[in-house]
Amino acid sequence: MQMKKSSSTNLHQSSQRKKNANFQDDIGTDSTKRQNPKTHSALKSFKSAIKKCADVFALILSGKRKTASKVSIGSDGRKHTSKARLVVSSSTDLSSDSNNKNSSKWKFSSSYASSSTTSGQLGIGNFTFDEIYKSTAKFSPDNQIGEGGFGIVYKGKLNDGTIVAVKRAKKEALQSHLYEFKNEIYTLSKIEHLNLVRLYGYLEHRDEKLIVVEYVGNGNLREHLDGVCGDGLEIGERLDIAIDVAHAITYLHMYTDNPIIHRDIKASNILISENLRAKVADFGFARLSDDPGATHISTQVKGTAGYMDPEYLRTYQLTEKSDVYSFGVLLVEMMTGRHPIEPKKLLDERVTIRWAMKMLKKGDAVFAMDPRLRRSPASIKAVKKVFKLAFQCLAPSKQSRPHMKNCAEVLWGIRKNFKDEITPLPTLPSHQSENFPQREKNKHMVFGIEDDDSYKFSSAPNHIH
Repeated sequence: MQMKKSSSTNLHQSSQRKKNANFQDDIGTDSTKRQNPKTHSALKSFKSAIKKCADVFALILSGKRKTASKVSIGSDGRKHTSKARLVVSSSTDLSSDSNNKNSSKWKFSSSYASSSTTSGQLGIGNFTFDEIYKSTAKFSPDNQIGEGGFGIVYKGKLNDGTIVAVKRAKKEALQSHLYEFKNEIYTLSKIEHLNLVRLYGYLEHRDEKLIVVEYVGNGNLREHLDGVCGDGLEIGERLDIAIDVAHAITYLHMYTDNPIIHRDIKASNILISENLRAKVADFGFARLSDDPGATHISTQVKGTAGYMDPEYLRTYQLTEKSDVYSFGVLLVEMMTGRHPIEPKKLLDERVTIRWAMKMLKKGDAVFAMDPRLRRSPASIKAVKKVFKLAFQCLAPSKQSRPHMKNCAEVLWGIRKNFKDEITPLPTLPSHQSENFPQREKNKHMVFGIEDDDSYKFSSAPNHIH
């Protein structure tokens, strides 16, 4: 028994000495190394052997990963059930237009990966073509929720219950719109904001190209202004939406790695959620500036008639202020309810921004208000202020236009003053006006309604973050 105890004690002391030697070696005490040259040499050899083993193991693992992920685009039916992933090379440059064929380098593989904007890999969901095909009921017309120049958008429900919007590229439009399709994927992979539509992933199967994004199920802003969706938007709700859009564009201009110019800000690209929050969508025309300090990008003119910056049309020099101009058109559109161009109106009313500006200068801004908006001293004052901001955004020279951050701040002030003027009235936790009669779709209210005690108005609550 005594012998065993002595042996155990010796083992413990030997172990403790090894720990001490390791501790001193890690600290890097030179005197210890000089006093124990044999121990230090043996430890160094041991560490070197472990490192070599680790390198070999990592190399084997890396080889397995590469073998598993290399699936050819033109593969057989097994691709049908493979998961999707888009790998964008870190050197990818989509800042040029489609006429520069060598400007972008795209790599596609059929295995999915986690999202990483820094590495260039994207993909947050985990789905197959079969799942998307079934989720949209085989791309049934009943599930169609929109259509653009190069794709039809379908509503789908993934296996995990997630509701998504699936943009399916038109085969006949891929040749002429392939740049826009790739550009939307690339841009969406670089952004993340509450007021921007979120990307779930990209999937390619044979001649099918799909973009899967967040589903926003309450139509777009233009549909609400036309009375196709919802019961109409009150002034408080319109101010909320305008602030959401201003935040989204400010983020694109100031808080991404490189500034992003959307280039197609318009009412039909502003999606509205169930709680009447706005999300900016459709990034096919978006441009990323490689140089954060660049003042402009020389490019082909792209955009939508009625919203386009005339200085950009004249000089081909795209700047962030081009988005500001489009935002000014959008503000006028929201206050008047009219389309930017109204071909059926009288000649002097066909261009909405000119007509609204003329009405404001004459002191008749109230007559330019959307007939669906209820008139009150607070709402008329708010509309006038929004018109004034809009006309600053519409200045002929980009130097005279405010930055989007300033627009957001001004709109915040307008909404605050609007709410302050109605504070004596009780507020509701909804977006509807208290005791305000429901409006029928596409039916205008009587022009110039006056306030009385038969109803009260409450603006939308503040959910801005």
